[in-house]
Amino acid sequence: MKRLLIIFLVLACFSAAAQKVSGTFQKYPVFPECETQTLDSLQECFELTLRAKVFSSFEVPEVVAEENYTGKVSVFFEVTKKGEFKVLYVDAMYNALKEETRRVFESLPQIQPATYNSNPAYVQFTMAIPIPIEAVPTKMKDETAVSETKKVETLKREYDEIKNLPYENEKYTSQINIPFSHHSYSLFDPALNRVGQNNHTAQKPFVYAEVNKYYDFEAENQKLLKDKSSWFGRKLWNEHLVALKGEDYWITLDAGVDLQAGKDFGTDIDTYNNTRLVYTQGGLGKNFNFFAVIYESQGRFADYFNRFGEARRPAGGNPALIPGRGIAKGFKSDSYDYPIATGHISYSPSKYFNFQLGHGKNFYGDGYRSLLLSDNASPYPFFKINTTFWKLKYTNTWMSLRDIRPEVQDGGSFRTKFFANHYLSYNVTKRLNIGLFESVVWENDNDRGFDFNYINPVIFYRAIEFSTGPRGGNALIGLTSKYKFTDRINAYGQLIIDEFSSRDIFGGEGSYKNKIGYQLGAKYYDAFGLDGLYLQAEYNRVRPYTYSHNSIILNYGHNYQSMAHTLGANFSEFITIARYQRGRIFGDLKMIFAKRGFEFNTDEDNLFYGGNIYGTEDNRVSDNGNDLAQGNTTDFFHGELQAGYLINPATNLKIYASLIVRDFKPEIDTPTVFENNTTWLNFGLRTDLFNWYYDF
Repeated sequence: MKRLLIIFLVLACFSAAAQKVSGTFQKYPVFPECETQTLDSLQECFELTLRAKVFSSFEVPEVVAEENYTGKVSVFFEVTKKGEFKVLYVDAMYNALKEETRRVFESLPQIQPATYNSNPAYVQFTMAIPIPIEAVPTKMKDETAVSETKKVETLKREYDEIKNLPYENEKYTSQINIPFSHHSYSLFDPALNRVGQNNHTAQKPFVYAEVNKYYDFEAENQKLLKDKSSWFGRKLWNEHLVALKGEDYWITLDAGVDLQAGKDFGTDIDTYNNTRLVYTQGGLGKNFNFFAVIYESQGRFADYFNRFGEARRPAGGNPALIPGRGIAKGFKSDSYDYPIATGHISYSPSKYFNFQLGHGKNFYGDGYRSLLLSDNASPYPFFKINTTFWKLKYTNTWMSLRDIRPEVQDGGSFRTKFFANHYLSYNVTKRLNIGLFESVVWENDNDRGFDFNYINPVIFYRAIEFSTGPRGGNALIGLTSKYKFTDRINAYGQLIIDEFSSRDIFGGEGSYKNKIGYQLGAKYYDAFGLDGLYLQAEYNRVRPYTYSHNSIILNYGHNYQSMAHTLGANFSEFITIARYQRGRIFGDLKMIFAKRGFEFNTDEDNLFYGGNIYGTEDNRVSDNGNDLAQGNTTDFFHGELQAGYLINPATNLKIYASLIVRDFKPEIDTPTVFENNTTWLNFGLRTDLFNWYYDF
């Protein structure tokens, strides 16, 4: 605790009676000497009077004078709701200085407390006491011109006069991305989907300022706050660990965890995850914001999850790829160690544009899944432009992706490929929205690197694909839609076309070129009149060979994972989801029923049936006659129940318990695809900043 306070004080940029408050207040504390001052003058009168009383009473200890010490004492104190001075922490060279500081503050008289909304409120300050003690003015400053000498003296006090203002949840009006968590987004999804609004909900993650126009984060946060006055109580239940604000900047700093302990009863595996994280966010000026988080993690998961990760082990000897997170090295005899860092900077020069550069994930769509671009794969570097005007929102994203398969490793580094996409969202009416999507994947062949043919934000990528060579790239196009029936019910859909050949799509011959997928879904808010109950149903269907390519490097994948749907291709899937939150208590229920088609991967049958997007189409089972879930047809069920309690709304720290029931039944058991059942019970404490996907 002592170390945390020291860090807090150092970061606070001590100033003479600089304010550090956990909430806003309308009126400063009032000394008797200041009762006749105007409201605008109370701050200056309070600071001058406090300095005068402290400096005049302060007796420099003999040991300090004998050693000719010069420096300062930094004191962190509070004026309570009763108007009493309470020292919280003192930082000084000598213990004698600390004791003298506490004595002086204990001798200060009781004064009128600060008020907020006409009610007494506590308020905290930091103050620097110079050693040796300096004379201080006892009168209010006049407004006469400042001489050159005074200017010099003012500049000499520049460091001590840095203002430390109260943090007032500036992130809610910032251009920072809201961490993409399905449950967290469901809380404000109803507010974004009212009939008549001209917003856009498919391009995720959202930025706070975009959502705050429709959902009052501050008001909702106030409903959850606990009445805690101690520093520890406020930091645990209500606030960021460190929050700093000046005249043109603000920063928060938090420590977090993702601690899980559980058991896979199907295979008798004890599971755990031990993630420690530190994240910061802030703003410089009005238009520039940043967010960064560093994770250090070790874990062991349910058997099916471990097998999936180990089957995608990268080149170089590392044992696994943690789905959705990143490459892992071995830890102990049966666990994984997987460090990750994500973040972004965000700049909005006007209300029309937002530019982002970061390392993270993006998502297109209104559903739980996305057939266009999802957050299923590991984080990646990206540059994104959002342009919003009239009834349009246009998003351009450029990414650098990796192929980590051992067979394409080159010179000790992973194979690089690039990805660019456009997504245009158009509000046709106050109820109907449609979206147009196109993307292209290309590799670094012939050392062309990032091909500037694809930098144009409005060009049709299909034309570039042909101009760069017969296998120069892999282009996909898509269509989305959403219709708001009422403020509480809407429906949505997606269509993805990987290879646009009308003859093959509509020919009815089951061509492998018929590479399409579609999604249909609906949402019901405050279902059956119960506030906070969110219901969702979704159907996804993706034909064989979608997202794959003759040149595997050009498939729609990154780090051996699909950039779109979690199940890859060659499947149909029905999902039902219920989410509920009342106050700080929440619960989620999800059930998935799917029919999937896998490759056999045996000596007798090593053909590609179109399920694994990392298969090569040159080895496909047939040009025609391809059907959904062909190959080793598998019935798949995934049920997931989670319930918990939101500890801190500022950091999204939650405690929870979850139960996963998974049933996996292929027609034929093979070494890689075989019947298995999972019952996975888990307990956790988590800072909820991203989505874990266990449903594959």
